[in-house]
Amino acid sequence: MAGAQSQYWGQGFSPRGEKNRFVLPADFRQTVREASRGQRLLCLDKHAKHPCLVGFGESRAESFAEMLAHEERVAIERGEPFDIDVRAAQIGGFARVSFDDSGRFVLPEYLGEQADVGDALYFHGGMHQITIWAPDVLFAMGPEWDSVKSACRARMAEISAKAARK
Repeated sequence: MAGAQSQYWGQGFSPRGEKNRFVLPADFRQTVREASRGQRLLCLDKHAKHPCLVGFGESRAESFAEMLAHEERVAIERGEPFDIDVRAAQIGGFARVSFDDSGRFVLPEYLGEQADVGDALYFHGGMHQITIWAPDVLFAMGPEWDSVKSACRARMAEISAKAARK
C-alpha cells in the first residue's frame, strides 16, 4: 500500500569487521531496501530519547512533516514550548549510508561517538525503526529493557559459537 510505513522486525548482532565495517542483519536488509526505493540505503541517526542509534529506510522521512505538526499540537495543548525548527533539525539530520549486498556499511564516526559504539552493534526491530545499540550501553539500561538485553546476549552467543566452529 502506498504511503504505508515500513515495519522492522527481528534482531541481529554485528562485530566491527574489516575496513571498519558493520553488517546490517539479514532480518532488515530487504525492508530497508524497499523503504529506500530499491536502493541499498540505510538512514541512521541518534535516538531522540535513548543512548542508541536508530536506522530506517528513506521513505520514513515522508512522515516527518505530519509528525512535527502532531508534536506541535500536543505541545500547544499542554501549554509547553515547542521549537519546530529545532525539532525539524533533530529528525531531519539523519545520515544516509550505503550498504552492499552482504549488508556491510561504515558507521559515520560522529554517530558512533554519540552512541558510545565500540567493537560491536546490536540491532533490534522496533516497528517503524531499528534501534541500534552498543551492547555495553544497552546492558546498562534499566530492567524495562531486560527482554532486549536477553535478545542481544543470545545474538552475541550465536556469533561467538559460529566463530568458535571456524
